[in-house]
Amino acid sequence: MADNPAMHLNTSSPLAALQPLRIGVATDRTGGFENWQLRVLDRIAGDNRFRLDVFVLCPQHPAEHKPSPLFSLASWLERVTLGRQPVFVSQHFDPEVQRFEYIGNGAGPSGVERLGASLKGVDLVICLAEDGLPDEAVRLLPFGEWHLSFSAQSSGDVDWSGYSSVIEKQPSTGLHLLVRRGDPADTLCIAACAFNTKFSAVRNGDFVKERAVTLVMRELGRIADTRNLGVALGKAEPARPETAPSHIDLLRYGYSLSSELLGRAGKALMSKMGGGSAVWTLYTGRGTIDDFDPSQAVEIVPDNDEIRADPFILEHEGECYLFYEAYAQGQHKAHIAVSRFVGEKLERLGVALECDHHLSYPFIFRHDGDLFMMPETNQARRLEVWRCVEFPLKWELYSTALEGLSPADSSLTFYQGKWWLFTNLSDFHAYEDHCSELHVFEVDGPKLSRVVPHKRNPVVIDSTIARNAGRMFERNGRLYRPSQRNEHGIYGYGLNIMEIEQLDLDTYRERCIRTITPDFKPGLMGCHHFDAADGRYVIDARLTL
Repeated sequence: MADNPAMHLNTSSPLAALQPLRIGVATDRTGGFENWQLRVLDRIAGDNRFRLDVFVLCPQHPAEHKPSPLFSLASWLERVTLGRQPVFVSQHFDPEVQRFEYIGNGAGPSGVERLGASLKGVDLVICLAEDGLPDEAVRLLPFGEWHLSFSAQSSGDVDWSGYSSVIEKQPSTGLHLLVRRGDPADTLCIAACAFNTKFSAVRNGDFVKERAVTLVMRELGRIADTRNLGVALGKAEPARPETAPSHIDLLRYGYSLSSELLGRAGKALMSKMGGGSAVWTLYTGRGTIDDFDPSQAVEIVPDNDEIRADPFILEHEGECYLFYEAYAQGQHKAHIAVSRFVGEKLERLGVALECDHHLSYPFIFRHDGDLFMMPETNQARRLEVWRCVEFPLKWELYSTALEGLSPADSSLTFYQGKWWLFTNLSDFHAYEDHCSELHVFEVDGPKLSRVVPHKRNPVVIDSTIARNAGRMFERNGRLYRPSQRNEHGIYGYGLNIMEIEQLDLDTYRERCIRTITPDFKPGLMGCHHFDAADGRYVIDARLTL
């Protein structure tokens, strides 16, 4: 898209960039905020880059926009059974104390004048209400009035933001950050992402709202640093349904939800009886990240006592080894195993690493003559690097980082003279998730004594492209990142090849150049990892049960 000058607002004064971003909030309630709303307000109040200036009280939707009693009852029942979560307790924002001036919506000439006076000096308004400010007020805001795409899909304490994508069986649920600004006011999209659709509409809506907190805070941080709204992604797409699902849609959804719950109950029973583990298999072939053809790959059939996933190839002393996550049917805590390639088959060598917690994703690499492994250890709430002391079965802990955080599927790459750490962190929300956010850090190598976060972390917010799916590759001056494509309600549904177009501590930009879906062989329901070395590649695939 061509640059749109109307979407830019630069501040040339150095002092302006040091001033807190002055934020107003449009709301239709004086209390009883939802968890995600409290999180946004609490984070704004606790960040010295921002200042909460004014609350604008907007009217609620009229009675004709309210959902039917049947939908309200069904939504309430689903929430108390499937969507309950602890109430978020603010640390910096107290919703019980009227810290700011509450005013009307500015109807009529005197109201508009009063509203304009209250918004004087305010940079932007975050709209938490179903409706927003009048156009006369919006044009006073340099960075406009911010809406989230689910804002209009609610009435009072009932919302239907998560229903449409579940009922329509959409592979992912979209989220857009919209800005209304200008004279006349126009609505543009400044950020967009998508998330794997959940089986429950209430959980689906709540999950998207949790991710919206991160998206809003990232974009607010960018505006505070640059005083530049940026380039719009385009006009706002047509609004999602502004009315609740019909009774027919509700019946369809109820049947689908009941079937899903019965299936999950069966899987839980099977797990208690020693089964039910996800079954992955490996495929190997000849090719590189930019030309491999999975349809020509040969399966490495899993052994009865060893299911394999997350494979990493290592060339060592003239032979080809494979490190991978391993577990037996019925087990839910995996270890790292190692085998040696003999033709297209594997000769098992043993357990390379085992801990009290689950291990997976054994990212293995060399540096200064030593061999290192950085497995996924998110259950230990830190990142761990292990050094090989006796190949291939003896390793010692070498370094740790990101203490107290929950990193998953982490990879290191040395690119243009610098070490970069790519990892998928999960915020500690009600729905912990490692598939939606990609974080980048500049580091000093495997020692990890210097870890500098990217200025725009998380650089990617989107479960269809964010999660790492193997080591990164530099070929012909281009840097490629395999990533998971989580959609259709399936973890590890597909595999993307992302080309990184810009990487420094201020900017990150990538594009998807290829997607592999689990149709390259019969009987597959997912594929989520890629690695290659010496002309050989390996991918894993999830079998249909």
